[in-house]
Amino acid sequence: MMDARVEPGHDEKEIRGLAKTPLRNWQDTIAVGWLVKPAGNWQEPGKDAIPSGAFPVKPADPATSVHPARMILILALAPAVGLGIGRFAYSLVLPDMRDALGWSYSTAGFMNTVNAIGYLAGALGAASFVRRFGLYRSVMIGALACLLSLAICALSANLLIFSFARLLAGLGAAVIVVGGGTLAATIAQSRPEKSAFLISLFYTGPGAGLIISGLVSPFLLQWFGTGSWWIVWIALAAICVPMIIPFLLNPIDTPTAAASDASVAVPLKPVAPYLAGYFLFGAGYIAYMTFLIAYARDAGGDAATQSLIWCMIGLAGCAAPWLWRGLTARSTGSGGITAMLIAVSTIGTVIALIGTSTPMLALSAFVFGSAFFSVTTATTAFARLNYPPAAWPKAIGIFTIMFSLGQALGPFATGAITDATGSLTYALYLSAAAMVLGGVLCALQRPLARSSV
Repeated sequence: MMDARVEPGHDEKEIRGLAKTPLRNWQDTIAVGWLVKPAGNWQEPGKDAIPSGAFPVKPADPATSVHPARMILILALAPAVGLGIGRFAYSLVLPDMRDALGWSYSTAGFMNTVNAIGYLAGALGAASFVRRFGLYRSVMIGALACLLSLAICALSANLLIFSFARLLAGLGAAVIVVGGGTLAATIAQSRPEKSAFLISLFYTGPGAGLIISGLVSPFLLQWFGTGSWWIVWIALAAICVPMIIPFLLNPIDTPTAAASDASVAVPLKPVAPYLAGYFLFGAGYIAYMTFLIAYARDAGGDAATQSLIWCMIGLAGCAAPWLWRGLTARSTGSGGITAMLIAVSTIGTVIALIGTSTPMLALSAFVFGSAFFSVTTATTAFARLNYPPAAWPKAIGIFTIMFSLGQALGPFATGAITDATGSLTYALYLSAAAMVLGGVLCALQRPLARSSV
C-alpha cells in the first residue's frame, strides 16, 4: 500500500504522477465487469463521472485486465450480426425477391414493417428481459435469435414464414440495442474522459455487418442469377456463425439483479421533443436504407455499384466514432448534437436525389452512413447524461420504442407511395422530409433538470 506522506524534495508534478498510477490501475480493474447500484445521485448533464455505487464485480490483476475498448469491440459483434446483417441485409436481397416472387413495393416494404414491429415489441419488453436475464445474457440471446432468423429466411418464400423470420430479427435486434447499449455505457464509465468515444465503438458493429453483407450479397445474386435470394440468406447465416463465437467466448459478468431498476421513473413529458424527433428520424432513415439498393438498380447500377454503395455506408459507420469524436465529447445532455447528426444524414439522402451516377450514390451513402449510426450513439449518451445508471435500460428502451414506431411506419408508407407514383424518388423525398422535421424537434430538447427525473 502506498505511503500517503509526501517526502521532501518531491515536486507537485511528481506527486500528481504518483496519485494517478493507482487510479489508472483501479479503472483497469473495474473495466473487467462492474456493477452499478441504484443510487440517488449521478453525473450532472454535460459531465462524465463514475457513478457513486460502482464497485468491482470481479477484482482482477491490473496487468491482465481487459481494456474497455477491446471489451466493447467484442460486444459490437452482436449488433454486427443482429443489425448490420440481420436487419439491413434485406435491402440487398429485396430487388431479387421482388423479381422472383412478384412482390409489389408495398409487400417488400411491409416485410421491413414487420421487422420494425418485432423491433418495437423487443424494445417494449427489453427492460424486463434485461432484469430477468442480465445484460450480457440478454444480448447473447438477441444475437442468437437474429442468427436463427437468417437461417429461416432461406427456408421458404411463404409470406408468413418469411414474416416470422423478419419479426424474430427485429425482436433480437432491439434486445441487442437496449442491452448492448446499456452494457457499453456501463463499461465506458471506467474511462470517463473517453466515455462518449467508447460508447460509439459499440455502434461500429452494424457498420461492419453492412460491409460484410455488401461484399457478399450483390455478387452472389449476380453469379447465381434471378431467384438466388435464398442462397444469399444461407451464406449470410453461415458467415455470422464465426462472427458470433468471440462474443460467446468472452462473457461480461454483470449480476442479473443489478442490470436495471423497474422502480426508477422515466417521465416522458420532459423529453417529448426528443422522442418525437427520434420517431421521425426512424421513419426517414429506414426508408432510405430499405429502398436505396432498389433505387440504384433502377438507375442502372450493377452488382459492383450496389456493393460499393452498401460498403460505403458501412465504412462510414465504422469511421464515425473518429469522425464525430470531438462533437460527441462536447455533449451537454441536450438534443443539439443529435440534431446535427440527423442533418448530416439528411444531406446524404438529398445527394442521392441530385444525381444517380455511381460517384453520387457512393457519396450519398458515405455521408449518410457517417451519421445515421451516430444518432443512436448520441441518444445513448443523452440517456446516460440525463438519467441515473439504474434507469439506463428503461430510458434507452423508451427511446428505442419511439424509434421503432417510426421504423414501422416508414417502409410501408414509402412502398405504398412508390407503387402509386411508380418512382422510388418520392420515397427518398419523404425520407428527407421526415429527417428534417425530426432534426428540428431534437434541436429543441434541453438538458433535463434533476427535478424532472
